[in-house]
Amino acid sequence: MKIRDLGVLAAVIMIVAMLIIPLPTWLLSFLIIINITLSLIVLLVSMNMREALDFAIFPSVILLLTLFRLGLSISTTRAILANGNAGDVVETFGEFVTGGNILVGLVIFMLLVIINFIVITKGSERVAEVAARFTLDAMPGKQMSIDADLNAGMISEKEARERREKVSKESDFYGAMDGATKFVKGDAIASIIMVFINLLFGIIIGMLQLGYEMADAATHFSKLTVGDGLVAQIPALLVSTATGLVVTRAASDGNLGEDITRQLFAQAKLLYIAGGTIFLLGLFTPIPDWITIPIALVLVGGAFMTSRKKDEDPEELLEIEEEVATDTMKSPENVVNLLNVDPIEFEFGYGLIPLVDAAQGGDLLDRVVMIRRQLALELGLVIPVVRIRDNIQLQPNEYRIKIKGNEMARGELLLDHYLAMSPGDDDSIDGIDTIEPSFGLPAKWITERAKEEAEMLGYTVVDPPSVVSTHLTEIIRANAHELLGRQETKQLIDHLRESYPILVDELTPTPLSIGEIQKVLTRLLKENVSIRNLPIIFETLADYSKLTSDPEILTEYVRQALARQITSQYVSGGPSLKVITIPGKLEKIIADSVQQTDHGNYLAMDPQDSQSVLEAIAKEVERVSFMEQSPIILCSPGIRMYLRQLTERYFPQIPILSYNELDANVEIQSVGVVNVE
Repeated sequence: MKIRDLGVLAAVIMIVAMLIIPLPTWLLSFLIIINITLSLIVLLVSMNMREALDFAIFPSVILLLTLFRLGLSISTTRAILANGNAGDVVETFGEFVTGGNILVGLVIFMLLVIINFIVITKGSERVAEVAARFTLDAMPGKQMSIDADLNAGMISEKEARERREKVSKESDFYGAMDGATKFVKGDAIASIIMVFINLLFGIIIGMLQLGYEMADAATHFSKLTVGDGLVAQIPALLVSTATGLVVTRAASDGNLGEDITRQLFAQAKLLYIAGGTIFLLGLFTPIPDWITIPIALVLVGGAFMTSRKKDEDPEELLEIEEEVATDTMKSPENVVNLLNVDPIEFEFGYGLIPLVDAAQGGDLLDRVVMIRRQLALELGLVIPVVRIRDNIQLQPNEYRIKIKGNEMARGELLLDHYLAMSPGDDDSIDGIDTIEPSFGLPAKWITERAKEEAEMLGYTVVDPPSVVSTHLTEIIRANAHELLGRQETKQLIDHLRESYPILVDELTPTPLSIGEIQKVLTRLLKENVSIRNLPIIFETLADYSKLTSDPEILTEYVRQALARQITSQYVSGGPSLKVITIPGKLEKIIADSVQQTDHGNYLAMDPQDSQSVLEAIAKEVERVSFMEQSPIILCSPGIRMYLRQLTERYFPQIPILSYNELDANVEIQSVGVVNVE
């Protein structure tokens, strides 16, 4: 055991011995000064700590100091009542502090007791109680947060262990502080009782044993009693103040002095107002100007010094930036952030910055907002936020669109030109030949001078921002099914629940999970069917989910329920719908090729037969396209799903409809038949 440890043990034993063994007056005076010194040290330490755990031993210190102070009070009481003398320190406090007036001394003592007991001790006790309760209640959440950060790789095992230890120590500390404040409260009560005991019994002993007159005994023992009370209350007040500072102190980067000067005097405007108010107070009231003017000048001068900004050294700033960048690269959080993939990204070269920069007239951000609104109305899907950023790896006038981190399209713009698309074979306009990025049509980049001529010749002339926004719209529309995950599906379900709670509760979580509903909605979006009419979709799913849970079959039922919507989507301007039909022979070939398994049905057609079908479809689609009509394939409901499986890789944009998906009022005109030899 070290000498330091032995010294602490000896001090504790001496405190206990003071309660029993009478001490000489010179030793009492020495110990009283030691008590005041220790209390002052405790106060200074509490003011300079950054967080509560920096002074974790404080509850035990409160107990020992309280016991020490009570031991001194008992020893001084014994000396006062037995000898009529308690040492020079007590006598000095009784005479010097009170100014020789016993009533003044009693009043000062009572004020100190009231301040200590009612104000500081009572407040500290309440704060410690609330802090202990909140710390214990928050402990499970803090532990779970640490475990989550550890599982996510944001902190190491060592850091997690240190954080757990800190949480445990905080709960123990505030719990101990809740009890330690009771020591301070009891000490204040004991001091009041001791003063009255010293005063009453001192007068009695002085008259009966020491032979004092009544007045002399009252004067002598009142002086000693007041001195004893003051030497006890001053250290008690210091410790109580330290207790209040510790329990009210939040975690900070600086000590109390730094925080006060940084936070209290941070705003120069407020100091100017305070200085002006004090100056006017001296000017328009009888308060002497020699008091108010210096204070006002100090406040204004402090405000002026606070508002001055120190010139920053460029080299120092560079070092700070490099340090921050290095720390960022080293931090585990940076690695975790790199794992995030934006749903939609639009990257562009530095030459296209004017498209985005509002200061240069760029309105791409506003156009993206309108695109999201438009697609939400068309598809019934909340499009995620489009991440727009520049990329120095691209060519100056180049841009690319990424979905879920994968490049879906790339294009090139000439900001000082217009994109002109010819209505026919007219090639009379001079320009730079290119391909329109959205639909792959031949086009030309023309100057502004040729714009009017091109419009007169029937060209479709588009400015670069419109080219980009159209391209972005088409890419998002074509890949909308990839943007609908389980989380997005859950948001749609929650939105529908507000208006149709019974419908949603009937469908999910049983018989269909969120994942199964998401598969149905994804298949609809993949074939450009809007999912905005969710009530009809959910009604259909609720009806047929009891029969099957196969998402593909459920999708077919939903499509039939949306017959009117699908028909109006492809009927343009008239009551008739021009289609390419599938003959019964081909439908039988497809139906006979369907394989039924436990994991669902799929098309297992002979490669030669499938090649023949695809060639026949391609032939008819090409023929119909020459007639300037949009090709639509019509077949029976039983094979529609499988025909789509066969053609989606080769003809993803060609809609395939069944007879049950057409409105009864629409007229069907066959413009072609897929014949397979």
